[in-house]
Order: sequence, then structure tokens, then C-alpha cells
Amino acid sequence: MHSVKELTEKFSQHFVKHQFTNKPASLYEPLNYFLANSGKRIRPVLCLMGNELFDDITDNAYHAAMAVEYFHNFSLIHDDIMDAASLRRGLETVHIKYGTNTALLSGDVLLIYCYEHINKISNNYLPRILHLFNKTAREVCEGQQADMDFEKHENVLLEDYIEMISLKTSVLLAASLEMGAILGGASEGNCRHIYEFGKNLGIAFQIQDDYLDAFGNPEKFGKEVGGDIKQNKKTFLWLHVLETANAGQKQELLNLIKDNPADKVEKVLKIYKDCNVDAWANELKEKYFQIALKHLHDIAVVSSRKKPLLELAEFLIQRDY
Repeated sequence: MHSVKELTEKFSQHFVKHQFTNKPASLYEPLNYFLANSGKRIRPVLCLMGNELFDDITDNAYHAAMAVEYFHNFSLIHDDIMDAASLRRGLETVHIKYGTNTALLSGDVLLIYCYEHINKISNNYLPRILHLFNKTAREVCEGQQADMDFEKHENVLLEDYIEMISLKTSVLLAASLEMGAILGGASEGNCRHIYEFGKNLGIAFQIQDDYLDAFGNPEKFGKEVGGDIKQNKKTFLWLHVLETANAGQKQELLNLIKDNPADKVEKVLKIYKDCNVDAWANELKEKYFQIALKHLHDIAVVSSRKKPLLELAEFLIQRDY
């Protein structure tokens, strides 16, 4: 079994061989620019880990891993346009650097290359992989639309927010694992457990992300503390404080949103702490993390083979950046 670090290095070596040299360069250069700084590559590594949990890593798994990595980056290019974001991973977003029209086209062609890689998967696995990939791609789009819809709603229920996060973030993590498992010959029961492991881990990961945005160390987190508060995003923390705050605190929150004072973040964080939102977020994160671990435990393979997945899960949830 390979460690997370080893699999990340193996995938990165494979990934850099797929630089786009097609013409026109004005369409493909933005992709090389964006993909050269494509983060931790957690999703393709999960695909390889899901495969190796049940068998040796195959070429099929690398094609599936490439597809999920391309799809993830396609979604980010489009998300940045919709969010009018100027930076991604510390660099100019594609639409800022190359223009919105080129960013749209570059994202679209990247999605097409997802299917180029899926089409290279062995025919005996292809129908299941294609069905799961298409289902996941639809769900990610549904989650993104729900996220945008929530911006227009004054009242959003916590369960609706969790469903949105599941679609926008968690299902791609889950599908990456299950695609690898399918290609490793996993049973239906094991595929279900590894999918649920990834899905619940993704929810816990997002809770941790929301928590770090408000309470993290900006030097470690790499972002300005309170970015979500400044943008009036309806995060886990915001939804819970609206449920638990007293009338005076709720009115102060609404005034802070309306007036947008310079000390808005500081005042919102004080209300969060007064309402024990930080402790609640850690409890909720732990709830979904334990559900994820239960599904990992129930996968019918020897426990030693699960160790890399357990180590990655603990890193994602216990990180402070």
C-alpha cells in the first residue's frame, strides 16, 4: 500500500505528462496556467486509494483520476466566474487573466477531456463508471445552483445547507473513491460503504473549512479571517447562530449585514463566541467524521489496507489550515 504522499507524487508525475499543446494556444494556455497550480489533488488521489484498497493500481484508475481532476478544475473555473473571484490559490483567476469568454471556453474544453479519459477505461467497467461520473457531474451543478439560490433567501434550514454541501462538494469526493473501488473489483456493499465514507468526510471537511474561515490562523489558513462573514455567506456557523442567538443578537447581526461597518468581522465573531458556535461546529464536524469512520470500518478488507485512507481522513479533519 502506498502512502498519501507517495500517491500524490505518482499522480503528479502522471499528470504533468498531459500538458495541452493543442491549437489555438489562446484556448489551451489558460488550462496549463490553471492546472499547474491545481492544489493538493485530493480527488484523484482518493480515486487511486479507492482502487488500491481492493487491488493493484491500474491504468483504468489513472484515467478515472484524470477525469475527476479535470472535472474539479472545470467546475472551479466556472465557479470563479460566477463568484466574480479575482484570486484562486493566490494567483489571478482564469477569467481575470484571460477574459471571461476564454475562461468559459477553456472550462468547457476541459470538461470534454474528462470524457476522453473515461472513454479509455476498459469496456467491462465503462458503463458503471460513466453512470457514476454523469450522476456526480449533475449533482455538482445542482449543488452550485442551490448555493446561488441560498444567497437570495433570508431563511435557509441547516438540513438544506448540508444537502447543498453534499452535492457541491462531498459527492465528488465520494465518487472518486467509488470509481477507484469499482475498478479494483469491489463488491456492491463495499462500494456503498466507501461512497458513504467519502460523502460524510466531505461534509465534515466543509464544516472544518467554515470553522477555519472564522476562527483559523490566517497565516496557516492562507486566507483572511472572516472572508465568509464579509461576503455575508450562509455558512454552517451563520445558520446556527441565527437559531441560537437571542433577539438582541439577531438584530445586531442583521444591522451588521446592512451597515457593513469596518469592524463587522470582529463583532460577528464575538456573537459567534457568545453563542458557542465554535464548540457546536466542532461537535457537528465530529458527528459526520464518526459516520465516515463507521463506513470505513465496515468495508470488508483487512484493516491494514485502510490505513492510508484513515490517515488522510484524520489529516483533512484535524488540519488547522
